[in-house]
Amino acid sequence: MIDDIDLQILELLQDNSRIQNAEIARTVGLTPPAALERVRKLENRGVIQGFHARLDPGHVGCSMLAFVFVKTTETVGEENASHALAALPEVQEVHHVAGEDCYLAKVRISGPKALGRLIREKFGKIAEVVSTRSTVVLETVKEDPRLPLEALRADSPEGGCDD
Repeated sequence: MIDDIDLQILELLQDNSRIQNAEIARTVGLTPPAALERVRKLENRGVIQGFHARLDPGHVGCSMLAFVFVKTTETVGEENASHALAALPEVQEVHHVAGEDCYLAKVRISGPKALGRLIREKFGKIAEVVSTRSTVVLETVKEDPRLPLEALRADSPEGGCDD
């Protein structure tokens, strides 16, 4: 069970994963050891899966964002293609989707030529891949890795992410 103090801690960490433990404790009204214990428990339960630096893609040569829909020959329960797609460093996310396609991959690359090479030379070598369709992002209006935790509060009428 995640209580309101855990939610406050998670919100603080989503905003700044480098926040000092003493600052967490002050904000949520706990002692520093108690706050640290809460964070460790959230990590051990798998609620917190890690702490990461968020990089500007343009500064590291990955200024193009594209979504690639992938159709495969896999039958229900097979996962070869998804594992092969997930292993590619350019692929940030792989989602098994309902509809005409089987997977949706979020990829970061340097530009159109790199996208073409990725699809031909890497996606194309995955035996189960039958076809791909790409959508290139022209501008990102919002990209936020934070989850809407406010809806999980006991007094919130919204009810959380899983409704």
